[in-house]
Amino acid sequence: MTHPAKRMLAALPMAALVMLGACGRGRDEREAPAAPSATAVTAPAQEAPFVADRPMAPTRTILDNAAATPSLSSLVAAIRAASLSTTLAGPGPFTLFAPTNAAFGRLAPGVEAQLLQPANQASLVRVLRYHLVPGVVTVTELQRRIAAGGGTATLMTAQGEPLTLSMTQSVITLTDGGGNKSYIEAGDMRQANGMIHIVNGVLVPKLD
Repeated sequence: MTHPAKRMLAALPMAALVMLGACGRGRDEREAPAAPSATAVTAPAQEAPFVADRPMAPTRTILDNAAATPSLSSLVAAIRAASLSTTLAGPGPFTLFAPTNAAFGRLAPGVEAQLLQPANQASLVRVLRYHLVPGVVTVTELQRRIAAGGGTATLMTAQGEPLTLSMTQSVITLTDGGGNKSYIEAGDMRQANGMIHIVNGVLVPKLD
């Protein structure tokens, strides 16, 4: 993946990211996920598991499958506003931790709209690239890395900033740069150019 956005980071408008970091703290206060089940990934106890609107076709790209999934419409709108459509329709491969509409809905009022404004495109690019990991990383591989790391693992995102992984009971937990926790609700959705894992929170890189 190329990194054209990095040239913009020095002058990055931080207002939207500051609001994101502030409003994300509430995710840490939710109950722990349910006890282990027969499935590889279990959604947090107080939330219904993600159910795809339609099966994702492994012959279609990340962008095509996300665009055909109504519950990912907020993510798709952000991808298009950030001019990352070509990247996510390209050969990749990438692993995308995809926040649902419900995840975007947990942001403080007005934050999503602010990020979609053209003046904040650089901030939006940074946030979205923080959800991308080069290559194909399966749930099994994530679990293996966590186990090998003694309970934690670090993924380097396409943004060049680390994302921390751990297990909360049977659930893969993602801790972002601000210390906020999100959970994988559904995983291993294969794409023609990579993999999608559904997450229940918007991941925020570390504030400068």
